[in-house]
Amino acid sequence: MKIAVLGASAGIGLQCVRLALQKGHEVVALSRRVVPLPDHAQLIRVQGSATDARAVRSAVEGAEAVLVTLGVKSPLPTTVFSDSSRILLQVLNEIGSLPTLIVLTGFGTGDSWSYNSFPMRLLFSLLLKQVYADKRVQEQLIAAGYPRWEMVRPGRLTNGSMTGRYRVLDALVEGMKVGAIARADVAQFLVAQAEHPTYLGKYPALTY
Repeated sequence: MKIAVLGASAGIGLQCVRLALQKGHEVVALSRRVVPLPDHAQLIRVQGSATDARAVRSAVEGAEAVLVTLGVKSPLPTTVFSDSSRILLQVLNEIGSLPTLIVLTGFGTGDSWSYNSFPMRLLFSLLLKQVYADKRVQEQLIAAGYPRWEMVRPGRLTNGSMTGRYRVLDALVEGMKVGAIARADVAQFLVAQAEHPTYLGKYPALTY
């Protein structure tokens, strides 16, 4: 199948590209920087921003699934998540395409905020509040404006190896514990959901 990855040059996005190629998929990688991968017959590189409609169109046209794995390194206020979502929805509407959208946000986004542990709520309040505020808008835009989506909310990300042994929590329950998970395992889940989406319209949280 053809999978587009938005935000493909590093982190979970880059790992999704690698894994999808290993599994034999055709992959279109959109990133502002050159994707640090060797040439591959099944890899198409699109260099550009997820807020540039022309670049997004080049990446998603013909895709059966779109993995949105955008990230920021700064805790300062941002609109990259909401702006890119508006552009993506506009482009998909214009080309009349309905790929599955698998959107990476994070546990603590939206209504999951109050289910986080006190230390994590404190951390978010001090360092990540503005970033997660825009992720909340991202989730709202896509949920309200598109019929085929999953919002994936991993816990604290680590650089551990892929294990395939993690929990998927698709409901918010008092006392739930969402802790660490390796980026490699998050990438595995995203690619698996692109292949066979089983959480459409849901907000699965990932943790060990």
